[in-house]
Amino acid sequence: MNRFYDFKANSLQGAEIDMSKYVGKVVLVVNTASKCGYTPQYKGLQELYERYHDQGFEILGFPCNQFAGQEPGDSESIQSECLINYGVTFQMFEKIEVNGPGAHPVFQFLKKALPGKLGRSIKWNFTKFLLDAEGRPTKRFGSRIPPTDLEKHIEALLPVKDLSRAA
Repeated sequence: MNRFYDFKANSLQGAEIDMSKYVGKVVLVVNTASKCGYTPQYKGLQELYERYHDQGFEILGFPCNQFAGQEPGDSESIQSECLINYGVTFQMFEKIEVNGPGAHPVFQFLKKALPGKLGRSIKWNFTKFLLDAEGRPTKRFGSRIPPTDLEKHIEALLPVKDLSRAA
């Protein structure tokens, strides 16, 4: 069986990124879309990234056009949408498929490890998978779960605790 760190994906800029780059990090993997009712979650995701990045947290965004054609653009337009409208600075990847025979291996792995209510399918955009610092999938969150609801789950997994927030 593959491990998360065995996979690779291409960034929006076309560079191949090895997931082993994230060894020791708590990682949130999200399938995204720019024209979805949940697209404003980019703002909450960016806030999580800014709050926890220095403590060992990463967000990996994977645009997908499989749900009602809500990510119709190319890499350049996706990057512009994320940056201009939401100030996204976390890692975004090239558009992929998350379901079906063409599903990206990262999502094949995540869906097998954490099946949802529809089994091994993803129901909609902004499904979120949280992995611990060992690359193990620990929790799956549906589209309707806002990023702020993930904080306690992220904090429980962080290798570096922010003691200033405990006061």
